[in-house]
Amino acid sequence: MSISDFRKKKLLFLFNVFFDVNQSGEIDVKDFELAIERVCQLRGWAKGTPKNQETHSVMLEIWEGLRSQADKDNDGQVSVEEWCNMWDAYAKDPSTVMDWQNKYMNFMFDLEDASNDGGIDASEFALVCSSYGLEKKECELAFKKMARSQDEVTREQFASLWEEYFSSEDPCAPGNFIFGKTSF
Repeated sequence: MSISDFRKKKLLFLFNVFFDVNQSGEIDVKDFELAIERVCQLRGWAKGTPKNQETHSVMLEIWEGLRSQADKDNDGQVSVEEWCNMWDAYAKDPSTVMDWQNKYMNFMFDLEDASNDGGIDASEFALVCSSYGLEKKECELAFKKMARSQDEVTREQFASLWEEYFSSEDPCAPGNFIFGKTSF
């Protein structure tokens, strides 16, 4: 059974907006270097500071994990097909989650939890998602749908929503809004 059109749209959105930062049509280390710059600039973490160094280290670990799992032809790039196949395998059995996937989920939660209070609120969420080019209003609406009108999302809730994003076929499932988009 192949990936549904709905899930493929979600995966392509994530690929194109959050991973293929330079819009080359493939994900490679250059995309991660650009993402590191973007994240550090957004948070004001100057080169050489502990948060900048930590971001650099974690993001490159995420890249290496992604590359080693998805880059089946070993060309140093992850194609759309490789990307979709990897996430489809995860959706079929979320217990096979790889370390890099957990690192990325936790990285995103920590990035969005700017106040470091253990929860993401609408403004924190919208700031990060809109920094990837999404409309702030859509991000705010996505947060409301994702959080089911609660004021914040905890790490535990985020983990559940994360799994739902990659596996759900229900367009109304709250996890579909975890990356700031309201429809696919």
